[in-house]
Amino acid sequence: MNRPLASPAVAALPARTLRGLDELGEAGLLPAEAARDDLARVAARYAVAVTPALAGLIDRDDAADPIARQFVPDARELETHPQELGDPIGDGAHSPVPGIVHRYPDRVLLKLVGVCAVYCRFCFRREMVGPGAETSLSDAALDAALAYVAAHPEIWEVVVTGGDPLVVAPRRLADLMARLAAIGHVKIVRFHTRVPVAAPERVTPALVEALRAPDVTTYVAVHANHARELASEARAALARLADAGLALVGQSVLLAGVNDDAQTLAALFRALVECRVKPYYLHHPDLAPGTAHFRLTIERGQELMRALRGRVSGLALPTYVLDIPGGHGKVPVGPSWLEPAPEGWRVTDYCGGVHAYGEAV
Repeated sequence: MNRPLASPAVAALPARTLRGLDELGEAGLLPAEAARDDLARVAARYAVAVTPALAGLIDRDDAADPIARQFVPDARELETHPQELGDPIGDGAHSPVPGIVHRYPDRVLLKLVGVCAVYCRFCFRREMVGPGAETSLSDAALDAALAYVAAHPEIWEVVVTGGDPLVVAPRRLADLMARLAAIGHVKIVRFHTRVPVAAPERVTPALVEALRAPDVTTYVAVHANHARELASEARAALARLADAGLALVGQSVLLAGVNDDAQTLAALFRALVECRVKPYYLHHPDLAPGTAHFRLTIERGQELMRALRGRVSGLALPTYVLDIPGGHGKVPVGPSWLEPAPEGWRVTDYCGGVHAYGEAV
């Protein structure tokens, strides 16, 4: 689906984050024909929050607006399928202590907090996050999580996630960074966040400074799915992070009705690179409950990645990945350009031409 890439005319920004159907309705973000009873059931099950920055990007005159589609509740979230899972990527199967997921040998997830600045309607942790979420770590639970990291010298990288860790106060983040830096074998700390896009005003000098610590390198993985999310305030927030020497990578989810065409993906990935954010992963949508209306086939995702290859700079191409349900990890699922042949290999170029390649070894 081709979506408009230019910023539309939008309403004035609300003064605060919109929570609940009444506030969304007052801001003109609920369709007139919306079934309020169904939406109330959605809001009772899954957290709702739309920040001023994102609400201000939504085109109220476009019933298929790709920003609204990501954040405004939809009655289709009540539809579930047998293949869908409450924990679709299997965090629980690899959690030795609360807050830690140790799926890969050299890195762990540290789920610091269970709340976000904004709640995505396709979130794979949608049944675990929101106000009062039990996944927010107490001081004692954080102590135990860091003790686990310290006791496992194979852990080279700690990926701080949630929820969204950048909603945490800078003082607490600075303390966390100091404690991680004191663990000699931890060399990389990566924060997964939507805050620079969803709430760019939170990216203050104090927050930026809190993410830095001696003897560790900090990466910030920024989640964005459409080029319109990278408005001027978001670009300024990303610049504050980059100017401080923090490495920035981008994560996106391939979503039907949001970015499921090559033009929209190319615009997103180029915009990220312009902001000094290297596109890292394009995730195939997970089997989270009530998200079927966002999903498309892997074959379609491969077609899109094939269309981008050679037409978009390699700097702007992420790896298309699938998180295998059940906790078995991510695997690349992009298109193949090689086929075995009697003389060696047949190689397809980005224009579709096929060439023989014989290895001289």
